[in-house]
Amino acid sequence: MSDAIRDALAACAVLNLAYADEDGPQACAVFFAPAPDGSLVFVSSRSTRHGRALASDPGGVRVAFTVQDDDQGWRTLRGVQGRGVCHRLTGTGLDAARAAYAARFPFVADDGRLARALASSDHWSVRPTWLRLIDNSRGFGHKTEWP
Repeated sequence: MSDAIRDALAACAVLNLAYADEDGPQACAVFFAPAPDGSLVFVSSRSTRHGRALASDPGGVRVAFTVQDDDQGWRTLRGVQGRGVCHRLTGTGLDAARAAYAARFPFVADDGRLARALASSDHWSVRPTWLRLIDNSRGFGHKTEWP
């Protein structure tokens, strides 16, 4: 993954996740943290619609996503489009995800209610298989793709 894509992911906090279930396509927004291994980590409960859909295949569910800052103009638009595989984390993967998420959102540990909610939530990982950075500040429609 290029440094430009890593920087764009690090600059944003919300991932818009698209998936499909038995009722068809759907999307949700989740706070996420880029992990050192290149995955994107978020928390959510398996009781939500997206949680049930993502838990439907323990081997992983194919998803699409976007990441971008709010309040951008046409000339400065920068964001990432991607596809990947999402799965619920356990074991050492869960430990690494918790560390990445805590580093991204350190204020959660200072709020007992948030800390308890985070501790009881499922942690998920999106392992990107394809990424496209759009960066209009480098020219309208400028793209960098990975791989």
